[in-house]
Amino acid sequence: MTETPALPALWPAPLADGTVHATVTVPGSKSVTNRALVLAALAAEPGWVRRPLRSRDSQLMADALRAMGVGIEETVSSSSAGDGSGGEAWRVIPAALHGPTTVDVGNAGTVMRFLPPVATLADGDIRFDGDPRSYERPLGQVISALRTLGARIDDDGRGALPMTVLGGGALEGGTVEIDASNSSQFVSALLLSAPRFNQGVEVRHVGGNLPSMPHIRMTVEMLRAAGAQVDTPEAGGEKDVWRVTPGALLGRDMVVEPDLSNAQPFLAAALITGGTVTVPDWPRRTTQPGDALRRIFTEMGGSCELTDAGLVFTGTGKIHGIDVDLSEVGELTPGIAAVAALADSESVLRGVAHLRLHETDRLAALTKEINGLGGDVTETADGLRIRPRRMHGGVFHTYDDHRMATAGAVIGLAVEGVQIENVATTAKTLPDFPKMWTDMLAEDAEGSGVPGASAGAGA
Repeated sequence: MTETPALPALWPAPLADGTVHATVTVPGSKSVTNRALVLAALAAEPGWVRRPLRSRDSQLMADALRAMGVGIEETVSSSSAGDGSGGEAWRVIPAALHGPTTVDVGNAGTVMRFLPPVATLADGDIRFDGDPRSYERPLGQVISALRTLGARIDDDGRGALPMTVLGGGALEGGTVEIDASNSSQFVSALLLSAPRFNQGVEVRHVGGNLPSMPHIRMTVEMLRAAGAQVDTPEAGGEKDVWRVTPGALLGRDMVVEPDLSNAQPFLAAALITGGTVTVPDWPRRTTQPGDALRRIFTEMGGSCELTDAGLVFTGTGKIHGIDVDLSEVGELTPGIAAVAALADSESVLRGVAHLRLHETDRLAALTKEINGLGGDVTETADGLRIRPRRMHGGVFHTYDDHRMATAGAVIGLAVEGVQIENVATTAKTLPDFPKMWTDMLAEDAEGSGVPGASAGAGA
């Protein structure tokens, strides 16, 4: 097994010298992988998570569950079902959860928010710690909600990490109000473990606009697929209310979809260069927010088609500005901002004030870094206003944020001399991104430039 060469502190973003024509195999969804791991760990029987994402965030989740007693065996399986279930798989073997132990959350929002409710079911104390930035990310609503439901948590009054969940082997559950306007993960965190609470749970969101609703729909659908009864009584006039009935979860055989949000930079490459990128296994129906790229990038000048080969996205080389509400798909903002900086007219990205509380303050970071390359970006109360200008090379800082790194690479396709600081941070959710990126761009140079060749992690 060859060792991956070390990446430079400043990675020269490749400049596209022509149209991009490639097939890019995108690894599995982080959001699906980490939810699947939690549900499998809480099930009444063993299950499989097939084609999982292997990245820093998913490895942190797996290691944390192992620390609490769950068996997770990594295997390579084969399948004759023709459903894509062959390949790498994790066998998850539930066990009695226990402490004392320490969980390293890194800077993974899913780990720091989804696992404290799991820890309340453990027999023993579970300490949560992580990267310095994790101490600044909002967690207080989850902590206070768990206390309302019967948990004991020692956080020294911070409402943030580090903290210790004093596991009692069970949690009473019941009804709780929560302000999830800073992160939809607050709701998902409570719902995922709720079938194991004595009374289940009724979660009522009582704050402002609830962002990233597709992620909550993903949580609900995955719970139901694992045998949970989840009631979302919007039809009865109630809004932002979820009820989960207590009961056993089933061990499932879950095949993880490609991470559609991580397909964004590759689709952007087709849009910017007037080329074509095919992403295999793009689902025809999904709860992933990244599916919105089909609509957004089409409005910005491209076209797409779902085929048996996957999603085929084609650009014209002309990029149009866009006025768009991204409140449900905020994670796409950095990549859309990068494309908008290269457009032929102004763009306004709205509904994403909550991005100030992500891996970094993404609105401030995008403004500073794009403007540092000669762009014209202004922060608004809930987003960004981007006026295209001719840009120049320079250092694009990432702030340990994987989506900042890929945004910088997108700009580097059209702007010579862009250097990405700490491109290795993409390993958080997209391992081998630098190789995938250069392989995509190398196809025309090495071959005919005909779509259907192979680039990326599967190459």
